[in-house]
Amino acid sequence: MPDATLLESFPTPSPSPFVIEHISEEFTSVCPKTGHPDFGHVTLRYQPAAGGVCVELKSLKMYYQSFRNEGIYYEAVTNTIRDQLVAAVRPAWLQIITDWKGRGGIRSTIRADFGPVPAHYLGR
Repeated sequence: MPDATLLESFPTPSPSPFVIEHISEEFTSVCPKTGHPDFGHVTLRYQPAAGGVCVELKSLKMYYQSFRNEGIYYEAVTNTIRDQLVAAVRPAWLQIITDWKGRGGIRSTIRADFGPVPAHYLGR
């Protein structure tokens, strides 16, 4: 199981609402069916809660790397990241989008939301 204990945070630097977006272009996990590596991009978008915390980037990178040898489906990756980040930073809202490189002629994009994600982030 990916290691959520790697996630660290720091106090939000502003009492005013703002949105954070981090994009990881080097995400890897393993297909549980074939054992082959899966490659994708992960977009994390969230609004820290008032008086809340932000995820620290090096810890986020290490957390993502804990998926590297994990046999896990795309959908489970996306939902696991959402659930573990929500528990770690307790945001006002959060969105995870995973875009997977094509295999067998099929590309996949999975989105998992938490809370009232603004409408302009919901369309694609």
